[in-house]
Amino acid sequence: MKSSILSGLRKNGHRAGLVSLGAVTLLSLMAGPVHAASWSSYLSGAYPDYESRRWSDAGGSTNIQFTNCEDGTGATSAGVTLRKDVDWQVDPAYSTASFTNCFNGYSSTSSGNWGDHGSGNYYFAVNQGATYSDLDVRVVSVNY
Repeated sequence: MKSSILSGLRKNGHRAGLVSLGAVTLLSLMAGPVHAASWSSYLSGAYPDYESRRWSDAGGSTNIQFTNCEDGTGATSAGVTLRKDVDWQVDPAYSTASFTNCFNGYSSTSSGNWGDHGSGNYYFAVNQGATYSDLDVRVVSVNY
């Protein structure tokens, strides 16, 4: 009698484990893309063509967010361009996002999303080609 009870418990425990594993697998498939890494910082007095720190990306999408922007020139937008750092070549520039909402107050955020451009070292440039800029950003977040 005792062995049949233990056998039944083992089978039920095995079934519960398989159900749990199936549920976790299903949830992970439904969760969508997950960014592998991120970093945060701030900008103070960023001039035209300012380049951020570099980060190493294994591939996947990139999201850049600015929170609470101010420009000493009175500008109310900032151009943010994702670039790939390529040795001994001109760095490719991907699309430029126009960040405007972050100029609307302390907790206002603007963000840009870039698709997968392969693995490599990346950075963003601010206000490329502008004649003058004096950009402060309280929070810069990069997710990749």
